Amino acid sequence: MNRYVRICAFLVFVGLVASGVMVQPGTTVMAASAAAAKGDHRWAVVLHGGAGVIERKSMSKETDAAYRAALTRSIQAAASVLDKGGSSMDAVEAAIRIMEDDPLFNAGKGAVFTADGKNELDAAMMDGATLKAGAVAGVTRTKNPISLARAVMENSPHVMLIGSGADAFAASVGVEQVDPSYFFTERRWQSLIKQLKKEGAPLPQRPAGAPPEPAAPVSDIEPPNAHKYGTVGVVALDREGNIAAGTSTGGTQGKKWNRVGDSPIIGAGTYASNESCAVSATGTGEYFIRLTVARTICSLVQYKGMKLQAAVDEVVQKELGAIHGDGGVIAIAPDGQMAWSFNTQGMYRAKIAEGGTVEVGIYGDEK
Repeated sequence: MNRYVRICAFLVFVGLVASGVMVQPGTTVMAASAAAAKGDHRWAVVLHGGAGVIERKSMSKETDAAYRAALTRSIQAAASVLDKGGSSMDAVEAAIRIMEDDPLFNAGKGAVFTADGKNELDAAMMDGATLKAGAVAGVTRTKNPISLARAVMENSPHVMLIGSGADAFAASVGVEQVDPSYFFTERRWQSLIKQLKKEGAPLPQRPAGAPPEPAAPVSDIEPPNAHKYGTVGVVALDREGNIAAGTSTGGTQGKKWNRVGDSPIIGAGTYASNESCAVSATGTGEYFIRLTVARTICSLVQYKGMKLQAAVDEVVQKELGAIHGDGGVIAIAPDGQMAWSFNTQGMYRAKIAEGGTVEVGIYGDEK
């Protein structure tokens, strides 16, 4: 028995005695942390694809099935990484990259447009084992912003980079760059034009490199207002007991003046610490920033000893609601607790733990 295990065993012995538990001579007491040191944790992962006004009556069967399939593909990518002994960081990045490449989600390829007719992308990652973090905001040429956020964390002394500087850094470290037209999708463009016309706002020119405008409006695969809270996020626990969080978004449709929400703000939309939990948020970012939602949840777990589900409900259902903020979160703890909470009508979500099956949900009345 090495020195670390002996110390852990002694501390457990002292705790048992202090609690009035009789320990017979010769009994071997093994601390839970000693088992954890062997990498015996059961991996787990939770993800979301955004929260908002998501009602059954506004979703066709085809749209419902498309989202469920996309959520399943994404979480299976993370599960595959973890089941092979991969890290929570690798799992988070793998799942988010798939959602960034899927035009269904408001992140990467499916990002909404700004009022100027551009796509400005934000992302963040945090490693619970080291408390290292990386974030980017307002990038326009990086194909997978989540990979750039990780590169900022691992290949620079910084936590956050923004705009053209972030894209330039991405190119310098080999993170794939694309022409801004890559992010163009007809349904997002028409959604923006519809919104701006309703507001009586100036209409931007169709982006350079975009395909010719179709003769008739495209059918919208998503329900009305689904863009309002679009964000994707993943939290994961690996077999070493390390947790991580990541979030990626195109922001709010029609945003102006380089607005940045909570997603890339460490402590607001993204946070992870092995001492408490990992959280990724989705919703009206300004409220999540004001409450530092992600860090607040983890503080309730770490300092008040709250169970994870109770902590996420406390912040989302009570504190966020009290200031009229809306949205949701997903969370995971080093001991395997998984949780989500949202005060909107729905949230695209999925979870799986080692040895279990994928659970997918969209509406508020689902488990």
